Amino acid sequence: MSWLRSLKATARSGLSVERRRLEPTVALRGATGLALVVGVSLVTLGPTAAVSSAFGAFQAAIATFQRSWRPRPVLALASGASLALSTFLGYLVGAHSPFFLALLAVWTFAAGLAWAVGPTAGIIASSNVAIMLVTVTLPTSIATAAGHAAMIAAGGVVQAALVVLVPIRRWGAQRDALADALAAEADYARRLRQDPRAAFDPEPLMTARLAATVTPREARRRPAELHGSRGVAERIRPVLASLADPALGVPEQGPERDRVRELLGAAASVLDAAARAIRHGEAVRIPAPAEAALRTPDTGAILSGPAFRAATRLIALLGDVVETAEGTGGDDSEPLLRPTLPRLVPLALRTMRAELGRRDSPVFRHAARVCAVAAAGYLLGKALPLGHGYWAPMASVMVMRPDFSQTYSRAVARFGGTLVGVALATGLVQLTHPGPGLSAALAVLCAFLMYLLMRTGYAAASACTSAYVVFLLGTGGLQWTQTVPDRVLLTLLGGVLAMAAYALYPAWETPRLRTRLADWLAACGRYAAAVVERYADPAAPADEVRRALLATRAARVAWQEALERATHEPVRHRGLSRAAAEGAGHAVGQLGRIAMLMEAHVPERGAPPVPAAAAFAGALRGATERGAKAVRERRVPRWDEAEQALAAWDVGEGAPDRVVRKGAGLLLHSLEELSDALASPAPPMALKDAGTPRS
Repeated sequence: MSWLRSLKATARSGLSVERRRLEPTVALRGATGLALVVGVSLVTLGPTAAVSSAFGAFQAAIATFQRSWRPRPVLALASGASLALSTFLGYLVGAHSPFFLALLAVWTFAAGLAWAVGPTAGIIASSNVAIMLVTVTLPTSIATAAGHAAMIAAGGVVQAALVVLVPIRRWGAQRDALADALAAEADYARRLRQDPRAAFDPEPLMTARLAATVTPREARRRPAELHGSRGVAERIRPVLASLADPALGVPEQGPERDRVRELLGAAASVLDAAARAIRHGEAVRIPAPAEAALRTPDTGAILSGPAFRAATRLIALLGDVVETAEGTGGDDSEPLLRPTLPRLVPLALRTMRAELGRRDSPVFRHAARVCAVAAAGYLLGKALPLGHGYWAPMASVMVMRPDFSQTYSRAVARFGGTLVGVALATGLVQLTHPGPGLSAALAVLCAFLMYLLMRTGYAAASACTSAYVVFLLGTGGLQWTQTVPDRVLLTLLGGVLAMAAYALYPAWETPRLRTRLADWLAACGRYAAAVVERYADPAAPADEVRRALLATRAARVAWQEALERATHEPVRHRGLSRAAAEGAGHAVGQLGRIAMLMEAHVPERGAPPVPAAAAFAGALRGATERGAKAVRERRVPRWDEAEQALAAWDVGEGAPDRVVRKGAGLLLHSLEELSDALASPAPPMALKDAGTPRS
């Protein structure tokens, strides 16, 4: 994609407003906490302290809106405490520009590395740096700086207390995540009725797993219906696929296929009913036709072999889903635990330190970019005769992200939103000439609108935030003429610096596509080999299969995200055309899908082993590891070892197990499709994109 087309695409993305489900009660709670902090500070400590405390409460409320599964009060407290520390340290060296510049560089570099811990940590750290640039200008002495830091921390405490005292749909996010996973499987079952080889996106299951990872305190308090449904849902997916797929199931036409379609439709109805019950905390209401279809004794008379085993397992698993959704079932396995915040700190520091040794990683490059841009923006802001020079680095820090499309789209959205927000706020100020009290009230109103609309797009959030800052600074006595023209120009400067930094020191995803594909291939190979080994040793524990499956999902998501980011990058492909990427991705996806089908038919403990499966599993694991290396080195992988193992299997075993032998052949066929996709020459239109990436 050319630079012009890429800039157009990112600009449209940044200025777009998405239709999302709004949460007015949650937004009202955040605005109420802000109003309490501002009102009390304004009456007791004066306008300047009110402005400082407002930033703490404002940022703490934003932290509670992040897509994190940690308790919301913990996020608010962490945000308020870290912002208070940043503000106090910034003031200590703020009077000496060289020292403050050094602190700003170190702080922004650390904030950039925080993205290695996760998006929530990265967003909170970046926001802390941006707000610190404003709040360090408010105090006049060390004592007042400590007071301002205390007020900022108090804002976080107030927001955390409101979350505890005014709970809104407790465990709602976890309920939604689990319900979405069940609803996705219901949709999958319906699609399998028409397309037996339909694809399934495991992202809802991955989200449900993240939502089910809790602290020890949460594990003791969560509702019973959230205990075991996710594990059952995980086991249903391969059973649905194996029941529908003609390769290991029933023919595509005939009475057996009709019975399979009936079972899939009934399964979809049960899963939808369970999802609805979990989402709203009510009893499961199964439609009568679905219940009758699952209880009829005709299944054993129509289906046989692997299809009958899959149908029997599906009916049993659906019963488990209903029991757990009603809170009467569930397994006794240990819950998935996440470290508490104090234990997370050393883990986060080790993760950030590890990024220092990976100079080509997107996170390290983002940290270096944001550090250089913040320092350059601060120096330019001080040199230009505009006043309020901190707005340039503040805008840069707020829009910069580790990937190209988000940085550029947010830069456009930030400037557009700033123009709209400042224009509206300025017009209202000129018409009403509000005093400190009315300015504070208008700031709270803008904050409420920001909380309400922040998930609809960054442009809308930026407009509300810009108006909020204008009114809030007006509360402290700064007139609009002192801030608005400077803010617009310096916001534009900050956005331009952020965009230029990415162009000069990029972290393109396009050249990494082969590495992402190789990682996914190796993960799928390990998963398939672990499944095949279970046929060779049915008594072996299933832990390895589970770990390999989770690694496969993570590698698949990394590949898809990389492919999506590469689509919008102004970089020509390096050895992997769009057609090759699509074909290779389909082939590796088929490899994982066939392994999943085979997992649904893994024999029970005590079943006779299939000795030849062990040799094929070892050959498959080695072949995919070497194949992944070949993909990274721009070679077409070969599968001679797996082919020889499969040939020896046919010679040495008289009556092999139908599922594992047929599945092994399908696995090898998927690998051959991968080689064909990588060996195929680029189509004529793709040849125009050939060349080396521009950086």
